[in-house]
Amino acid sequence: MFDVIISGGTVVDGSGRRRFRADVGVGDDRIEALGDLSGVDARRVVNATGLMVCPGFIDTHAHSDGVLLLDPQHANGLRQGITTEILGQDGLSYAPMSAENYRTYRRYLSGILGEPPEDLDMSSVGAFRSHYDGKVSINTAYNIAHGAIRLECVGFRDVPLRGDALAKALDLVRQGMEEGAVGFATGMSYHPNAWSDTDELVAICEVVAEYGGVYTTHLRDVNTDRGFGGGGVPEALEIGRRAGVKVHFSHYRTDASNAGQVSERMELIDEAKAQGVDCTLELYPYPTGSSFPLSFLPSADHEGGPDEIMRRLSDRRRRPRLVRELKANPRRTLQDAVLTYMKVNKELEGMSLPDVARQRGDEDVAETLLDLLLEEDGQICYRGAPPDSVRVWEQISRDAMEFLARPDFMVGSDAIPIGSMPHPRAYGCFPRFLGRLRRKHPIISLEQTVQRMTDNAAQRFGLTDRGRIERGRYADIVVFDAERVIDTATYDDPVQFPTGIPFVLVNGQVAVDSERCTGAMAGRAVP
Repeated sequence: MFDVIISGGTVVDGSGRRRFRADVGVGDDRIEALGDLSGVDARRVVNATGLMVCPGFIDTHAHSDGVLLLDPQHANGLRQGITTEILGQDGLSYAPMSAENYRTYRRYLSGILGEPPEDLDMSSVGAFRSHYDGKVSINTAYNIAHGAIRLECVGFRDVPLRGDALAKALDLVRQGMEEGAVGFATGMSYHPNAWSDTDELVAICEVVAEYGGVYTTHLRDVNTDRGFGGGGVPEALEIGRRAGVKVHFSHYRTDASNAGQVSERMELIDEAKAQGVDCTLELYPYPTGSSFPLSFLPSADHEGGPDEIMRRLSDRRRRPRLVRELKANPRRTLQDAVLTYMKVNKELEGMSLPDVARQRGDEDVAETLLDLLLEEDGQICYRGAPPDSVRVWEQISRDAMEFLARPDFMVGSDAIPIGSMPHPRAYGCFPRFLGRLRRKHPIISLEQTVQRMTDNAAQRFGLTDRGRIERGRYADIVVFDAERVIDTATYDDPVQFPTGIPFVLVNGQVAVDSERCTGAMAGRAVP
């Protein structure tokens, strides 16, 4: 007798091969049989007649590190069919760190990760992983966070990692890889990460490469003089060349400034791949991003961490300089920033910065942002406003499908599921690709789309026995309606679940039943 039989469905197995008709038999946490199981008993039979059965989706980029510890049901991801998320992204996470550094970074990152319990043990990757293992609804994998490594070795200071400090960093990374990390992640828009240089990253990635791990990078656009070739793609590729590490590019896509330029965006990467640099990429299917605006402050003003940042914001003598630097920074467009999470002024969620400035009678949105950061202790999240031009937005959507058609791409939602007005990617990323955009822009088959969402990521990040519907694999399974599946989350109404995904299993347990979460906490710390 099986624990679960999924009967009558069409299997899209994650390999990219053509779909086939088969029942799926699940025993404990594994797939035990594929074929005609019509005469076999099971404790639960899931009727998948007319539906597709595929591996659970693997989100290669999610900012759920804190939220999962507060809301382990994680319906926003689970209802999309996501059964595994890779954490530690952009180098913004909590391990390995001492108790004091954890409290400091927890506070600093609260605008993007929320506020998990402050008394957790984050002293090692093993300790970090233990907080999720068997305690949340989805599987989690972890990239060692660059920010955590820097805090442990040199504190919240703009100093190079050299000598004993670098040796300590390498030891921490080596220990983290041995305790189950899948790689190392950095975000070169953020601090203390952006105080690094290329040599530091190469040294760390040499250790990651020894373990077959992946270097996941949010490309450098801060302190670009410290990066090979001015940072960005050239620096990431140089790290891959010198360290011999696998390179994975976070949220690599087009936007309103370069819509339609898919081949141009890939030119340097394709040249490097031809020369032997092992590269993969991920993206989400939306025209704008989301982040925490504390990161907008000039690099030098992050020195010392949250207490010093708040002290500087309180010093009115510094205000004119901060306003000038915020306005002069071409990387930050304050005019289209929409507030998605506020700890104190919750009534402002959903308002744009210019709207708040007008409401407060401020002459400059930069002044408004600085006041809000001070009032909120930095705990603010924002998203960009979508483009006014529908044609530009449509081109970006088509670009996303062209990227996904490449065998080196996979899906990363970049979800930040906090606040009442989050970016819609937190609720709709995977069904948007699987349903809306696949049907509207038929550039890639259903089988290939599923492969990019499952097996591609499992292979890249070494997620053992996941990513395919095969005998002996873990029973992470999604049942969906290929013609009906669609995202419903929008920029103006983002907290909306998709439709057309009636069943999700995580490690053999039914986690979504008839489009309702069951409360099963079957997620494991993987690989």
